[in-house]
Amino acid sequence: MLIDRLVTGPFQENSYLVAAGRGRPCVLIDPGDEAGRIADRIGELDLSPELILNTHGHLDHIGAVADLQERYGIPFALHPADRFLVTGVNEQARMFGLHGYRDPTVDRDLVAGESVHAAGLDFRILHTPGHSPGHVALSLGAIVFGGDCLFQGSIGRSDLPGSDPEALHRTLHEVFLAMADMTVIHPGHGPSTTIGAERRSNPFLTGAIRW
Repeated sequence: MLIDRLVTGPFQENSYLVAAGRGRPCVLIDPGDEAGRIADRIGELDLSPELILNTHGHLDHIGAVADLQERYGIPFALHPADRFLVTGVNEQARMFGLHGYRDPTVDRDLVAGESVHAAGLDFRILHTPGHSPGHVALSLGAIVFGGDCLFQGSIGRSDLPGSDPEALHRTLHEVFLAMADMTVIHPGHGPSTTIGAERRSNPFLTGAIRW
């Protein structure tokens, strides 16, 4: 399997290209910014985009979606509880002194417990609220694209509009810590990690930091 990560935009967000291999159809996960750079990488790998899948709807994860939808004529899938985050995107951007973004069009709702088949891959949808109400993790068995729930040594913010710290706590303990230690987590920011490593050393999961 090919998993290609591009760190994009001012928030240094991880955008992923996922495919069975070079020269194959691919899924774009959380294309956050720099649509032209993402498109260049798609070309370098000779990939054919089929679908955009997002873990959630925050600006740093959807900034390139509209441009890539238009360029490749592909659908965009998001959990319905995060639709409110992808309208008026430039208003959100201005709060950070940014501009030039466009609202994407949501073509497909992601439903917890269902699987999305694209590019020859089956992504199981896990509802993981807390960072945002419609946050999901995208599971390929022992590989999980976790968005902004769990990071190497840290966790996602729960003080944003629509965030819920109690929901995030449940998500981390009931969803992520229920995964096998060998499960690889590809997060929305920072390096990849494993559930085992975070179970042993992440201070937010071990109880070293109370929150």
